[in-house]
Amino acid sequence: MTMCYHWILYIRVSWRDGTVPLPPQPHPPHKSSGSLPQELSDLTHLLHWPPTLGDGGYLLASTSPQTSTYHLRGPPQASYTLGGYLEAILVARDHQGRPKTHGGDLFRAQLLGPYLKAGVPGDIQDLENGTYLLSFPLLWAGQAQVQVRLIHSSEAVGVLRRIWRDQWATVDFTGYFRGPTGYEEIVTCNVNPLLTGEEESTCHYRDEDSGELWFCARPPTLPCDSLVGHSSGHYWNVTTPHEEALLARILGCLAGHIVHMMGDSTLRQWWEYLRDTVPSLKPVDLHATYQTGPLMAVETTRGIVLHWRAHSWPLRSLRTPVASLHSVVRELGGLAGGPHTVVVLGLGSHFTTFPPSVFVQRLAGIRAAVAALLAREPLTLVVIKLANTGYKSVYGSDWFTLQVNRLLRAAFADLRVAFVDAWDMTSSLALPDRIHPGRLIVRSEVNFFLSFICPT
Repeated sequence: MTMCYHWILYIRVSWRDGTVPLPPQPHPPHKSSGSLPQELSDLTHLLHWPPTLGDGGYLLASTSPQTSTYHLRGPPQASYTLGGYLEAILVARDHQGRPKTHGGDLFRAQLLGPYLKAGVPGDIQDLENGTYLLSFPLLWAGQAQVQVRLIHSSEAVGVLRRIWRDQWATVDFTGYFRGPTGYEEIVTCNVNPLLTGEEESTCHYRDEDSGELWFCARPPTLPCDSLVGHSSGHYWNVTTPHEEALLARILGCLAGHIVHMMGDSTLRQWWEYLRDTVPSLKPVDLHATYQTGPLMAVETTRGIVLHWRAHSWPLRSLRTPVASLHSVVRELGGLAGGPHTVVVLGLGSHFTTFPPSVFVQRLAGIRAAVAALLAREPLTLVVIKLANTGYKSVYGSDWFTLQVNRLLRAAFADLRVAFVDAWDMTSSLALPDRIHPGRLIVRSEVNFFLSFICPT
């Protein structure tokens, strides 16, 4: 579901100058020790979104960026106070210009300083009556402009909610089984046996560390323990044509540290950025599938080691050996930790194609493993990279990402971890939306991450 438009509104404000302050194998049942904070037990409350009414199949009744309007909350001023706030009221309207009477639209707002190349995301409060309160902190002196985008109309969000509620998944995966003679058989795999197409004949795989299950249709002739490969499968068609129409400092800081990055490809971008910008940091060829890792780079004179590897399934990837798909729980369990150990977790993007319960289960195991790591070595630095904006489809909408980030924050809220808010960073500059952000965003994310290792 691709957004075919963005709504961009500009106003200019100025103010007085001032001081700018191993492969999973069939195992006996294993009870996971993962537990989540109390707030995660009420998913409905945590993932609250205003009710979204349908459009009755009438596209013109959905929210339109062309007819929606805005106005400043108070009288216009010649200048605004540095450190204060600029507020505006946005009135959502349908394609015929009629004001909407309910909320639920997904807008993104930014305050941009085009000459300073500065930006900050705006806060959007849904008043649930068709209007929205926009609030922007005024953090620099000079000119600024407001940009507002309609990411999804409330009607499009309704489609996404239906998919999350009614669909057990929106993708599948491929498992590769190999016999002793090299003969291979290929089947469908997924997080639920009912999604493999062979619910009465499936292979079950239990991660002995986290207790999570993975399922593959049973191969025609080969045994379940001959699974050797994994790759992305298919994106399922889960929308109607109408729904589709509704729905785009470094070396000194790192010296003496071993950094373990585990997650998706947006976190791999951090590894790539450091590899490309630090000439003395040399990649080591581990003869692994690049897309899933493991990847490693070292700087021997300063004792720097950077690791990255993808989290285990569900993982949309090229074909990769199953033996390379290590769970984050297993990796964390193998770390001694300490003041020279840094762990970065980038989770979420590959879970937007499933109901939130699948991600919550993953978070339970990871949270328990992080808590155990910090208990045995409290000086270990753990950083959580939140998911960034960029997706605009039923397989990975920004709306899904927003919910995933809420779950991430809640799961680790009571642990001593740091967060890099990639959502805010990708919302703060007038740059094209991409699931893999450009170099400017990645640099900002990495610099913010480095500030936790060597605060300035």
